[in-house]
Amino acid sequence: MTKADLIEQVATTAEVTRKDGEVIVETIFDSIVKSLRAGDKIEIRGFGSFRTRQRNPRTGRNPKTGAKVEVPAKKIPYFKPSKELKDIVNGEK
Repeated sequence: MTKADLIEQVATTAEVTRKDGEVIVETIFDSIVKSLRAGDKIEIRGFGSFRTRQRNPRTGRNPKTGAKVEVPAKKIPYFKPSKELKDIVNGEK
């Protein structure tokens, strides 16, 4: 499913225009991004949780030249699905 498909699904389900569906989806995504950027954890019961994880600095290698490259520390987004979501995906509910 693409973002456009999701917007269409929201618009159809909520019986609103496609433009309103787009505003709804964009607002949700923006809220998640802002919270993650601020270092907050987002927990959606029955779906899962979003958080950031810290990656330590390391020495990597350029695959083309083989030269060593210093990779700086960074935060990465991480999603952990809930048990309910896992069960639904696996057909157990």
